[in-house]
Amino acid sequence: MNRKSVFDAVRRLLGRGFRQSEVDALDRALDEATGVATESRDGVQHKASQRGIDLIKRFEGCARVRRDGLVEAYPDPGTGGAPWTIGWGATGATIGPGTVWTQAHCDARLERDIARHAEDVAQALGNAPTTQAQFDALVSFHYNTGAIARATLTKRHLARDYEAATAEFARWNRAGGQIMQGLVRRREEEARLYRSGYRMNAG
Repeated sequence: MNRKSVFDAVRRLLGRGFRQSEVDALDRALDEATGVATESRDGVQHKASQRGIDLIKRFEGCARVRRDGLVEAYPDPGTGGAPWTIGWGATGATIGPGTVWTQAHCDARLERDIARHAEDVAQALGNAPTTQAQFDALVSFHYNTGAIARATLTKRHLARDYEAATAEFARWNRAGGQIMQGLVRRREEEARLYRSGYRMNAG
């Protein structure tokens, strides 16, 4: 689902921008309406495991926590501007300079965002055999890049060429056209997690 088009349509109907409480309510409604696939053909649940969630949290971090406990938005490290990010890597049209959230807000948004990205990955993979480790790695990749539907990595996975798919992770290491060491490390960890699922997919 293209959530931006939904938000844009509602914004036009309202004739104004959104309050943060309205963004959260609409996000929750869309989550409930779309749901998340529960199982693939090989019985792997189509949701991130704790291992995958921990990987995402480790690399996203919950940055810019102020002394008063509130969390503020920060610019993209590659561009020095948009897209602005807050909490556990959350971005969006309502997030920019001056955006401030509570920690509870950040944590709730992380949970919804991971579920949404897991849904995208499940849709992109269809019934392709996928272990939990591979699924977790792909959710982390998609959470960071938003590229699961177009990446050659996905095509290699669907073709069951897991070695070639593993090699594709390393290509996604740039932001603003520059190689970022944080992305290099993240792709290495995702590739390692993905690779750990090979044997379960053999045959």
